[in-house]
Amino acid sequence: MAKLTYEQLIKRHLKILKSLQTESGLFLASKSGVETGYDKSWLRDNFYETMAFEIIGDWKTVEKTYRAILEVFLKHEEKIDWAISEKPRETYKRIHARFNPETFDEFWEEWGNKQNDAIGCILFRIGELEIRNKRCILKTNDHHRIVNKLVKYLDAIEYWRDPDSGVWEEWEEVHASSIGACVAGLRSIRRLPKIEVPISLISKGEKALDNLLPRESNDKFVDLSLLSLIWPYNVVDEQQRDQILENVEYHLLRERGIIRYKGDRYYNKNEDEVSEEAEWTFGLAWLAIIYEKMDRKEKAKELIKDLMVLDTPDGIPELYFSNSAEYNENTPLGWSESLFIVALYQLNDRKEEEETKEE
Repeated sequence: MAKLTYEQLIKRHLKILKSLQTESGLFLASKSGVETGYDKSWLRDNFYETMAFEIIGDWKTVEKTYRAILEVFLKHEEKIDWAISEKPRETYKRIHARFNPETFDEFWEEWGNKQNDAIGCILFRIGELEIRNKRCILKTNDHHRIVNKLVKYLDAIEYWRDPDSGVWEEWEEVHASSIGACVAGLRSIRRLPKIEVPISLISKGEKALDNLLPRESNDKFVDLSLLSLIWPYNVVDEQQRDQILENVEYHLLRERGIIRYKGDRYYNKNEDEVSEEAEWTFGLAWLAIIYEKMDRKEKAKELIKDLMVLDTPDGIPELYFSNSAEYNENTPLGWSESLFIVALYQLNDRKEEEETKEE
């Protein structure tokens, strides 16, 4: 591909990302018709996909998505009510993490549907949009009612010690990334009027998170998803942040991305599904965003430079196979597109600030 400026890259990838938004406002995880099943809407993916539009100030796109997400929860309000009263442990009885983007129906096949971080991340962003960005997301009594029920839902399932399938939708464990998302969500939403969050509900999560870190879970010492605790959630202290970064870079960083965790079998190139873990592109953008916020812009630039080489005519892939220039069919991945845009925008914004100062 021809070399493009940051501004040109941002414009190009915004167009690609926007193509994944459906009429309802929800985004697909990847392009329509892809055989992997990624032509559906995940709560978590929508959370990350809208970040690109937040950073450029396209609030119309962001608000449309979050109104659709609230409608998803309202459609399944009876199920949420039942879960609050019954405290279910079974996967199918939980709030699901992915939906039909037009009908807002759940998908019922087994998919690791216990994903507590998917609830936490939505609460977190609603609170941030309302308070920090002065956007009115919760417009009706229905909106306030369903958000209060999501808080009660996290209490009912005891999120601070609840084994869930985590960000990667796999076997059930207690995950630091899931607890952290819920803590961030509850802290954020607690600042809003008409939303009731007992402080004890947050404290239980904070204590559990401190006890588990720097591990992701009992099975995983280090995991790519731990980066979320640094950004966007900001629920770790400086020492915890530095330990997570050191562990991720030492154990998981590869040439074309970051592996999710050691022993990951998803798209593992080895026939025995060991050692040759797939390299996830958005890991590079994630690190770049974190280092930019830490004012380590040279390190951020190097990571972005590495990611720019991985761009394809169709956009940023989900992942590359281990030690290979071959990428998988989930291209573009909306999550990857969005974090790439955020990282580019932050660096470009800082560059313009410095040029202004020099003048």
